Amino acid sequence: METLTNCPICQSSELASFLECKDYTVSKDKFTIVKCSSCGFRFTNPRPTEAECGKYYQSEDYVSHSDTKKGLINSLYHYARKFTLKKKLKLVSSISKKTQGNLLDLGCGTGAFLNICKENGWKVQGIEPSADAREVAKKNYGIDLNDVNNWDKVSDNSLDVVTAWHVLEHVYKLEEEVAHVKSKLVKDGTFVVALPNCNSADAQFYKEYWAAYDVPRHIWHFTPEHVKLFFEKQGFKLETVLPMPWDAYYICMLSEKYKAGNVNYGRAMVHGWASNNSAKKNGNTWSSQIYILKPVK
Repeated sequence: METLTNCPICQSSELASFLECKDYTVSKDKFTIVKCSSCGFRFTNPRPTEAECGKYYQSEDYVSHSDTKKGLINSLYHYARKFTLKKKLKLVSSISKKTQGNLLDLGCGTGAFLNICKENGWKVQGIEPSADAREVAKKNYGIDLNDVNNWDKVSDNSLDVVTAWHVLEHVYKLEEEVAHVKSKLVKDGTFVVALPNCNSADAQFYKEYWAAYDVPRHIWHFTPEHVKLFFEKQGFKLETVLPMPWDAYYICMLSEKYKAGNVNYGRAMVHGWASNNSAKKNGNTWSSQIYILKPVK
């Protein structure tokens, strides 16, 4: 385990315990989320070292790194993923104003999104730390992915779009990774980042049972305010924030399971709807959100 003594956003050393959450997926251990007393940013602290973090992903239930469809929640996840892949591609084309170009997906898992982009004329590359996921992408889609240590294989100023769908909350060397992205994007390129929002209504309702805290795999817990602060420091301008309304229902299903030991689907749907309804009224408080960023070069 390692402990951070300073807030990564504002560098303050005034950190206070915020929540104690359980790893329901793998270890069943408890982890502390701290909150910066200065800027309010939250992060898992202490946390496993980067060398040790891989064992916390060794679960068939961790569906973002698995192709399993075992169980109703996993089946629903894969059904929703198939539905949203085309929506993601449509979004990328809309915000980049391109129907084809050079795209890199950061933390691309088994390559499903890259595959649909490739099928629609994009030249694709991917960065993925999991050797197992890279193997699946090669087997299923014929796509060769790079490890996180192989950014040098990507040419500077070559990418029109970089996407990171629920990835940056996992990344240890966050500033370094974002610096790589900035150097690889063309001047008018676009960085598309999807993140959970720990200021959403469902996060506030479920508290330590909120599934999107997902400790210790999620080490950073962003709000829209902190996304803006962080990326401005890294040389990006936040242009647009978009909702991911379907995420609330999936997160509420998992949260119900963690809280009660079983899934009450009706209750999960009600809380998912309530969270989305709150976000519609208050703005930028969806359970998960997409941030459209432009590099300042």
